[in-house]
Amino acid sequence: MLDKLAEVEKRYVKLEGLLLDPKLLGNQREYSKVAKERADLEEVVSCYREWNKVEQEIEQNRELLQEQDEAIRALAREELALLKTRKEELEGRLKILLLPKDHNDARNVILEIRAGTGGEEAALFAASLFRMYSRYAESLGWRVDIMNSNPTGLGGFKEIIALIEGRGVYSRLKFEGGVHRVQRVPVTEASGRIHTSAVTVAVLPEADEVEVEIDPKDIRVDVFRSSGPGGQSVNTTDSAVRVTHLPTGLVVTCQDEKSQHKNRAKALKVLRARLLERKQEAQRSEIAATRRLMVGSGDRSERIRTYNFPQGRMTDHRINFTLYKLDRIIDGELNELIDALITYYQAEVLKAAS
Repeated sequence: MLDKLAEVEKRYVKLEGLLLDPKLLGNQREYSKVAKERADLEEVVSCYREWNKVEQEIEQNRELLQEQDEAIRALAREELALLKTRKEELEGRLKILLLPKDHNDARNVILEIRAGTGGEEAALFAASLFRMYSRYAESLGWRVDIMNSNPTGLGGFKEIIALIEGRGVYSRLKFEGGVHRVQRVPVTEASGRIHTSAVTVAVLPEADEVEVEIDPKDIRVDVFRSSGPGGQSVNTTDSAVRVTHLPTGLVVTCQDEKSQHKNRAKALKVLRARLLERKQEAQRSEIAATRRLMVGSGDRSERIRTYNFPQGRMTDHRINFTLYKLDRIIDGELNELIDALITYYQAEVLKAAS
């Protein structure tokens, strides 16, 4: 590990020098690429340098143990105990920082939320989940752009698709895909009985045009008039767009914009994300060991979480993690849950590597 860390630091120093090169300053694209690589290495180099400093201080205090003065030796022993604890902490952190990075982590996300079993109650909970993720995104300074929505008369969503843009969006949301189950008394229930409903969530890394090139001959584009709940006309022009990818049969509809061109662009963005997900899923399925390390399988049919409103409880079934502050979670306070999922995943990877 130390040899690898020394190489990482050497690369970091080289990148710092490149950023001062006048030739690079004139090439914005290359400058951004180098700056990003340096930023990616900054945390591990900072941790490694602190580890080196602690190691030097340990050696210095070991030398002090040879002193004649008992008071100096006592201080050295006390300092050594603290330094060894800090050294172990830093080594644990370095092991995590050196884990293979998910190349999708820095990407934006296409978030798809769909009502499952439970009728109108499921649609209302889909709206609650979208609000939850929107609040969380807002707290981190991310931008949420609705790509398409299919609202119901009571304020729910049969389906809502949004693009979430910001720093490290996929790294924080990638474990949210799956079936989310809700247990509560629906507003439509007169007898006060608790119902169980389900909503499916898909988290797709955004794909750029270079990665997923779509041949115009492979798609069929249909335009139609946008409509709201109950079939009420929203636009008087044919601005809604349905894009069908003929080779795969994937269909994407976008109607939230008044412009046909904007809806078409959004539909293609969603289509690229779905095609990239298919491509990456095929690659992952070829590496069984990697799949076993994932938190759950990522399969959308898998029930990953239960939100129990009468008990104020949220339970993530994949890691057996429960929090009794459901109101705050639904209001977008997701960091504790997401940190627990990431920590579990990192521990599993470390276990497999040891």
